[in-house]
Amino acid sequence: MTRPVTLTTNAGVATITLSQPEIRNAFSDEVIAEITAAFEAVAQHAAVRAVVLAAEGPAFCAGANLNWMRRMADYSREENLVDAGKLAQMLRTIYTCPHPTIARVQGDVYAGGLGLVAACDMAVSVDSAHFCLSEVKIGLIPATIAPYVLRAMGARAGQRYFLTGERFDAAEALRIGFVHQVVAPEALDDAVDGLLKHLLQASPAAVRACKRLVQDTAGHAIDEALIARTVEGIAEIRASAEGKEGVQAFLAKRKPAWLS
Repeated sequence: MTRPVTLTTNAGVATITLSQPEIRNAFSDEVIAEITAAFEAVAQHAAVRAVVLAAEGPAFCAGANLNWMRRMADYSREENLVDAGKLAQMLRTIYTCPHPTIARVQGDVYAGGLGLVAACDMAVSVDSAHFCLSEVKIGLIPATIAPYVLRAMGARAGQRYFLTGERFDAAEALRIGFVHQVVAPEALDDAVDGLLKHLLQASPAAVRACKRLVQDTAGHAIDEALIARTVEGIAEIRASAEGKEGVQAFLAKRKPAWLS
């Protein structure tokens, strides 16, 4: 029996793949648990330099599995709190993964699936993909995914697409900043590989520190506390082994140790 989520690693890149194309890679409690476990596993591997979140079939993720939704329809408020908490933990695990993450969007993304894409650091989509925050159409709201989706598309776009539940295409997803790049299907892997090439050439420690820097700085007031954290951040990285090696390699016009 094929697992709903698979994890493979090759040359420093971990690929986590949603592997249920027959149900459009829809969520269930089992899928949420497996995605969480996969990201927790790669977070512990120092040899992993980047993570690609991919999917099989015509859809990247269609949101909630219908059978799971049928069960949820009878949940009490307390049961819904536990259930939603597991989805929230999965998204946070993706977002806080120490390695850079790339969503490889090969098909349509609906409802909770947008949370998966938004929780990743980067997103590349095929030009044929469509996106939809469809929750209001069935009397729900995209609450659990909102912190990540709004960081990706911005509040103004969120005010439209959260409220209308209308479908939008990949060109619009690019325009509002939800994805970083839109390509033809045959160019998807090359586009992802292009991002990976840059990530693998950079200092592993600096990439991890930059990811934390963005998360800790974006949207925060530029006050004395934030300035102090940035000063401390550059001081720490300058004094680190990789920081010293990178500067020395640059001055000596040689490759740094992480590329040797």
